[in-house]
Amino acid sequence: MKIMIKYRLFIAMLAATGAAVICMFLIMQWSIGRGFLAYVNTMEKERMDRLAEILVHSYTEHGNWQFLKDSPETWFRIVAGTRGVIEMERLGQRDRTVERDRDADRTGAAEREEFLIRQARRFANHSGAFPQRLAHRFEMRVILLDAQHQKVMGPPEQARPYRDAAFQKLLVGGKVVGYLGMLPRLHLTDQHQLLFVKRQKVAMGMIAAVMLLVSAALSMPLANRLVSPIKLLASSMHRLASGKFDTRVEINSADELGQLGADFNTLALTLEKNEAARRHWVADISHELRTPLAVLRGEIEAIQDGIRLPTADSMRSLHGEVMQLSRLVDDLYQLSLHDIGGLNYRKVDMDLKEALCDALDLFRSEFAQKGIRLSESFSDSCHFPLFADPERLHQLFDNLLENSLKYTDPQGELAVRLERHGQRATLHLEDTAPGVPEADLERLFDRLYRVENSRNRALGGAGLGLSLCKNIVEAHEGTITAHPSPLGGVQIRIDLPLRRS
Repeated sequence: MKIMIKYRLFIAMLAATGAAVICMFLIMQWSIGRGFLAYVNTMEKERMDRLAEILVHSYTEHGNWQFLKDSPETWFRIVAGTRGVIEMERLGQRDRTVERDRDADRTGAAEREEFLIRQARRFANHSGAFPQRLAHRFEMRVILLDAQHQKVMGPPEQARPYRDAAFQKLLVGGKVVGYLGMLPRLHLTDQHQLLFVKRQKVAMGMIAAVMLLVSAALSMPLANRLVSPIKLLASSMHRLASGKFDTRVEINSADELGQLGADFNTLALTLEKNEAARRHWVADISHELRTPLAVLRGEIEAIQDGIRLPTADSMRSLHGEVMQLSRLVDDLYQLSLHDIGGLNYRKVDMDLKEALCDALDLFRSEFAQKGIRLSESFSDSCHFPLFADPERLHQLFDNLLENSLKYTDPQGELAVRLERHGQRATLHLEDTAPGVPEADLERLFDRLYRVENSRNRALGGAGLGLSLCKNIVEAHEGTITAHPSPLGGVQIRIDLPLRRS
């Protein structure tokens, strides 16, 4: 079953809150019971201190503990007298609070007196066992030992070992006359105390239930708020997948979702630009292919119709158009190989200056025929070791030199400078007019881009040569840029890393 992310977030937040509330409830339940038990033991310890003072005073009057052994009722009266407020209970009935009228007080006091006398007699002859409902009482857990650690008064040791009790010394005139101890309360047994703890636990349970309800009420709106930008991104992604590349999302936060929205907008913008470039690319390729094909078709139809004769000149013209079309197709093929990663480079150790000199030697005659002066400037003492593909470098230099040859006016100049700066080699090719507007320099390396007013189709080429040059330079981890030339034309600057010799 498919569960929406909104409900997953709701269940996760509710489960986390529920786990926290349950843990808090259990800890508070345990803490209340233990804390209240510790409080009761602390109150009984204060009562023990008052009892110790009374026993020391009584021992001073009688000189020994024999008066307690002879009269157990006295022991119980002394112990019972340490209570600030006596809570009366009826024998054989459930505990209840003290009634505040006088008749009830007198009846309760008489009943307690009778109860104490009966328990004192039981202690005196050690007969019978303590009722379970009385074993927790303070009077039944107090132990008095003499100086020789012999029991004076207290419950039978077989009921509960005395080693569990905490004893304190009773001193008279700096001499130990006895030890007073109390068996600690292990758990709450008093009905009023249990009722108080029960009410506290019920209150904690109600608080936990309210917290769960509040968490459930807040989790759903919070889940909706968290999912809202995700839903917006999802719908925008559907529009983007359907081809609407102008889709954008509004960014209202700086968190991960905001970053995701920014990345989505960047992706949409990139796809929009790529789609526009693809359409321009297809349109430009169609236009570039249609021109030489139209010329070929016109000349062939003219020969077929007898308008032109299949002479050597007409064949030479047809061959020129075919060669131009072949170069265009070959450049497109080279670019497509580079795009798919299929353009292989066979790099070897070579010298950059030698490769450049070889390329210049091949073009000297052509530059001379057009009247363009070719000047070179590089130091003979510098070596330019390079790890590169000689064939691709030759293609790079051919494209650059042919580009200068085509687009430099006659009687112009091409200055070639090769410099070395540490482990980098910089090649400058500076020609004379015509130049290129600075706004168009950055686009010279775009595919099928030409500055129509100076580098037009009549001079040949389809605007792919510099794109190939850029691919070749970047494949050798270098950079190629275009700048205004000091001579009035265009300066091509190539920066390549050299191999450490």
